[in-house]
Amino acid sequence: MAKFQKHVFICVNEREASDPKGCCAAKGSKDVAAAFKRKLYDRGLKRIVRANKALCLDQCANGVTVVVYPEATWYGHVTVDDVDEIIDRHILGGKPVERLVLPPEKLTGIDPRNAAGNAPGAPKVA
Repeated sequence: MAKFQKHVFICVNEREASDPKGCCAAKGSKDVAAAFKRKLYDRGLKRIVRANKALCLDQCANGVTVVVYPEATWYGHVTVDDVDEIIDRHILGGKPVERLVLPPEKLTGIDPRNAAGNAPGAPKVA
């Protein structure tokens, strides 16, 4: 079987309502995930582009969070109304939807190339 050309990860993580971080599920992520799956299928992209439900992507303040790979484009504050635009402009057209892109300084991860010498036990990345 051939590999998927792209993966779309949609955070559907759910936290307790009292958690100050909030969660993507409370912001409509399950509907966003269902819309991606349905609309990719409707466009004939099943088995070419895979919509994946993900647990926490550690971007709670920016949810609903969506990541498109292999480009590693991170989107924030995505709604069901944005799904068509992401599919048409990015997935099919190759151009990220800039108004939804999370800039690197907003992401909470650590670039291992920069952290390898700073954190004890941090892995070396080629």
